[in-house]
Amino acid sequence: MGIKERRTKILLALILLSDVNLDPIPFDAKLQKIFDLSFNQKTRGTISAMLKEGLIEKNSDSKSADVIVSQPGQENPSVQNVNLTSDNVYRLTELGFSALCLKFPFFRFLKEKWDNKWRILSYEIPERKREIRDRLRREVSGWGLGPWHRSFWLTPHPITKNLRELVFQKEEEKYIQAFESDYVVGYQDILIEKVWQKSALDKKYREIFKIWHDTLSIDGDKIDKFTKVINSYVEILKNDPGLPAELVGKNWIGFEAFNVFKEIRSILLS
Repeated sequence: MGIKERRTKILLALILLSDVNLDPIPFDAKLQKIFDLSFNQKTRGTISAMLKEGLIEKNSDSKSADVIVSQPGQENPSVQNVNLTSDNVYRLTELGFSALCLKFPFFRFLKEKWDNKWRILSYEIPERKREIRDRLRREVSGWGLGPWHRSFWLTPHPITKNLRELVFQKEEEKYIQAFESDYVVGYQDILIEKVWQKSALDKKYREIFKIWHDTLSIDGDKIDKFTKVINSYVEILKNDPGLPAELVGKNWIGFEAFNVFKEIRSILLS
């Protein structure tokens, strides 16, 4: 999957298994195997912190399910049938959804309506401050920003508040300018291709359809198949800027891929 951060895995697991309805999801053996998240002390600590931050919340329902349990020093985790109460059935909150969208912006406009505003980020950070520039780029890399010109970035996502919080009273604050704007003149399709290389992303989605077809065509365990589907999907979601339908059209292949993914999920997790 290429994601090491535990909290990002948890946020992503909850959205990919629940859709944008933010339904409660049991932290069962299936979820843990698919996302490589054993229910050990570190995972419990991460979940506890996320609950305190309001990124996720417990569900009040309870049911029985298999859970992978790993104890410190235990070489092979065991699968135990436990009663999944509010302690291990969770759902994303709106705050958690917003946090996820900073890393995977594709999901935002499946749930929210675009306000037709553009956000423009400009920065001129001296070469001698390269570490600041590189840090800024890393921190905003998942915000749906695309390079319009050198040190001039564009996004339809509402990231202004996040940007303020990110640079407040930090050294990079004095090198940054940000604006919100309406689109007035020009061809938006040309802009989108220049900034986000829409045609290249379209090609990657078509390639993933072939991967999914090949995965479903062979014999094998359903969970193993779904793990392969998830892993390939996450790789492309990392690079999808999450442009709204108003900019890419309702028939954009990324939306089609999400619907195909949900169909595969219903088949392999049934």
